[in-house]
Amino acid sequence: MKRICIVTGASSGMGDCFARQLAQEGRESFDELWIVARRADRLEQLKAGIEQGPAGPGGCPAVVALPFDLAGKAGALRLKERLDEEQGRGACTVRVLVNNAGFGTYGEFADTDPEREMDMVDLDCTSLTGITGYALPFMERGARIINTASLASFLPLGNFAVYGACKAYVLSFTVALRAELKDRGIRVTALCPGPVSTEFADVASKGARKEVRHGLSAEKTVAHCLKQSRKGRLYAIMAFKWKFKAAASRFVGRYAGAWFTWRFCKRPSN
Repeated sequence: MKRICIVTGASSGMGDCFARQLAQEGRESFDELWIVARRADRLEQLKAGIEQGPAGPGGCPAVVALPFDLAGKAGALRLKERLDEEQGRGACTVRVLVNNAGFGTYGEFADTDPEREMDMVDLDCTSLTGITGYALPFMERGARIINTASLASFLPLGNFAVYGACKAYVLSFTVALRAELKDRGIRVTALCPGPVSTEFADVASKGARKEVRHGLSAEKTVAHCLKQSRKGRLYAIMAFKWKFKAAASRFVGRYAGAWFTWRFCKRPSN
């Protein structure tokens, strides 16, 4: 039976790190690594880098680049069709699913493009839900799911309203999924990072802010998450300051958090 690992949003940032670090587990863990994102050139570069890098136990798994636009129902269905095709060639199982594809948008809601906000919901929520649902029939005991949420999932955020709401959905969904799948032996982990050094800010601000402020290492964030996932932990929150903020959010009113961040945490956008 072919064992598959799937990483979405693999063309940059934490998705790139997930793919590279999971590949180091080698063929003892899975036979194929599917890397999924829109940018085909970035995927091919990543594939070449993995194949030329240090192989894990048993050698490097076969890397399959899937240049899909995963947004919305249509995106999730494209991945389902690919899984069905694979099943048609012979039995296969999904050993690891990393739902990392997503983006954010800076600025007050009234000043942002409604279509862009809806696109965010399609990718960050609709696609993630569908991909998880379509992958589950291919998962057996010992399989793992990692959903990339955010520190933003713990409180509503002004100037970041829809992104915070999307990640709150991801976190709530992940926790409920963990409860439902525990008896099936499928481990589910929510990655809840604060600022990480990726191209997130450049995309969210449409170029107004090139780098994430005070961003921590994407490689270390992903390594910590994978370690927590292997241990079967529900939450992956690497830095102490992130853990402190997540815990402190319990004592802050939801409206107070939204008002404070709207008033004092302005985010630039073009």
